[in-house]
Amino acid sequence: MNRLSDEQLVKRYLKNKDEKALEDLIKRYLPLIYGFVRRYTGDEDNASDITQEVFVKAWRNLKRFDRSKSFRTWIFTIAKRTVIDWLRKKRVVPFSAFETEEGNAFLESLADKSPSLIEQLSIKENSKALAFALAQMPPHYNSVIRLRLDDNLSFREIAGRVKEPVNTVKSRYHRGAALLKDIILKKSSKTG
Repeated sequence: MNRLSDEQLVKRYLKNKDEKALEDLIKRYLPLIYGFVRRYTGDEDNASDITQEVFVKAWRNLKRFDRSKSFRTWIFTIAKRTVIDWLRKKRVVPFSAFETEEGNAFLESLADKSPSLIEQLSIKENSKALAFALAQMPPHYNSVIRLRLDDNLSFREIAGRVKEPVNTVKSRYHRGAALLKDIILKKSSKTG
């Protein structure tokens, strides 16, 4: 039967339910379809699965095959569409695609960013220490630091509020930050 054309084998299978004709078609196209699919997937296991799916689809739709057309073209079209469907479903994004200079964005999005109980207590204690230190500072430093930290204002916005030049505000902020650091360090050395 190997000398019969594809179309003759299809006709024999459809007309006489000749399983040998179908088997010959499969033997003829199995290595070709597998090779075709493997080139798309680059993977032997997936290529085997997809090739099997191609032949199941061909078998189920053989009755609809237009015998005036080429069987080879028809089965390769099924193979191409099946591979494309598989590739669409697969669309795996490699884990490394989420890597940035700061780390893995995917992992960071999954991480619980809320502070732990110990961190919350530390923040609360630091807030008390900061409030105590700010209360001990001269008002012109205190107001600039609070506007910068609490209200998140730019130096230009702070300058507008306190009616001072921008460079004066920057200078007060930096001097105030240094003074704040000294006050906090002195307090912690006394308690520690």
